[in-house]
Amino acid sequence: MESLKVIKIGGNVIDNPQALESFLEDFAALPGKKILVHGGGAIASKMLKSMGIEPRMIDGRRVTDAATLDVVTAVYAGLINKNIVAGLQKNGCNAAGLSGADCNAITSRMRPKEPVDYGFVGDIESINSPAFDMFLSNGITPVLCAINHDGHGTLLNTNADTIASGIAKAMAGMYDVSLVLCFEKEGVLYDKDDDSSAIPLIDKALFEKLKGEGRIVAGMLPKLKNAFEAIDSGVGSVVIKNSAKLLEESGTTIR
Repeated sequence: MESLKVIKIGGNVIDNPQALESFLEDFAALPGKKILVHGGGAIASKMLKSMGIEPRMIDGRRVTDAATLDVVTAVYAGLINKNIVAGLQKNGCNAAGLSGADCNAITSRMRPKEPVDYGFVGDIESINSPAFDMFLSNGITPVLCAINHDGHGTLLNTNADTIASGIAKAMAGMYDVSLVLCFEKEGVLYDKDDDSSAIPLIDKALFEKLKGEGRIVAGMLPKLKNAFEAIDSGVGSVVIKNSAKLLEESGTTIR
C-alpha cells in the first residue's frame, strides 16, 4: 500500500515567519504523497485582540461566537492558508489551499451547547476521501485550514489537530498513513517548563497517569486524544514533534 503523510503545523511556528519558512522548505522536501493541515491560533488571537474581541479558550479549544468566526475564517482560510500555499509553491511543491467547504472536503455538525457552549465549533461528521485522493493522484498537495461547514451554509471552526487526525483516519483505508503533529516543542514534555524533558513514547496507561498528575493539560489534551483515536482507527504511526525537526527521527511516539 502506498504511503501518505498527514502533517499538522500549528502553535507559535506559524506566527514566526523564519520558523514557518524553514518548515515549508522541509515539508516540500519530503518525498511521496502528503497532506498539510494548519492551525493559526496565535495570529487569530492577536487579530481578535486588535479588534477589541477577547479570545476565550476552554480546555485548549477556542470558543467561537459569530464575531470570532468571521475573524478566524479570514485568518485561517485566507491569510494563513494562502501564505502557506505560496510558500510551498516557492519551494516546488504544487499545493491547493482548502477549507472543509471546498470540494465538500469536510462536513461538521455544530457541537451541542451542553455541557459547554463553544459557539460555532464543529465536530467532524464526514471526510471526502475521494476528493483528497483526486488531488494526491494528480500530484497536488492539499493544504487544509481549520474551517469546515455543516452542509447547510454555515461555516464552523474545528480544532486543527482533530482535522489532521480525521483526515489520517479517513485515508487509512486507501494508504499506509503516518500522522505527524508539529509544533514549537520537542514533543510531549514531562515538565512543561523543561524543553529537554520530551517523553519518547506514550501509551494510554501513561497518558492517564500523566493527566492525573496534571502534567498534560490545555491544548495537549485534545492533541493526545486525537492521536490515540488515530491509532485505534488504523493509522500506522503518530508522532508529536518539533516542526524544526520534521526530517529527523525525533519527538514523542504515540502507541
